[in-house]
Amino acid sequence: MTQRAATISRNTNETKIKVELNLDGGGVASFKTGVPFLEHMLDQLARHGMLDLSVDCDGDTHIDDHHSVEDIGIVIGQAFAEALGNKAGIHRYGHAYVPLDEALSRVVIDFSGRPGLYFNCEFKRDRVGTFDLELCSEFFHGFVNHAQATLHIDNIKGDNEHHKIETIFKAFGRAIRMAVQTDSLLQGKPASTKGVL
Repeated sequence: MTQRAATISRNTNETKIKVELNLDGGGVASFKTGVPFLEHMLDQLARHGMLDLSVDCDGDTHIDDHHSVEDIGIVIGQAFAEALGNKAGIHRYGHAYVPLDEALSRVVIDFSGRPGLYFNCEFKRDRVGTFDLELCSEFFHGFVNHAQATLHIDNIKGDNEHHKIETIFKAFGRAIRMAVQTDSLLQGKPASTKGVL
């Protein structure tokens, strides 16, 4: 089987990022971003998505984490787009429910070629540690716009903000794992009546 992998670099005045992605990996992760909470969440994505994922980001975190988090989402999305190629033969759709103690989230993804984020999560406070919780949706916006995916994220319940976000990223990984798997019944064709994704 051809390796479904990508290495993407993106340099701007705000961030310098390199992402290495292998869709058929074993959950091996390596991060150097300057945003520890995001690294913890990306580790969930890699482990539960069974992806090999390396992210190296030199960003302007002396201002805040916004540019780094958003741009990492962009570059990971670009890596998915390249690694999936024409997406022929993949399941295309994936979904997962994941609990963590009192928290429960649902994530549904469609590698449709049409970007869209539907993020339904209400936070009771602004930060987990030093991490600004507004940046969660910024990461996913960056991802969907460049992976060309439709993504529905619903936090169904939870009191602890860390738990809520962790269930989102774990479910994101599990949904991706389902969506990018190949379906032998498709015989290498795209999962679309249009004939293309």
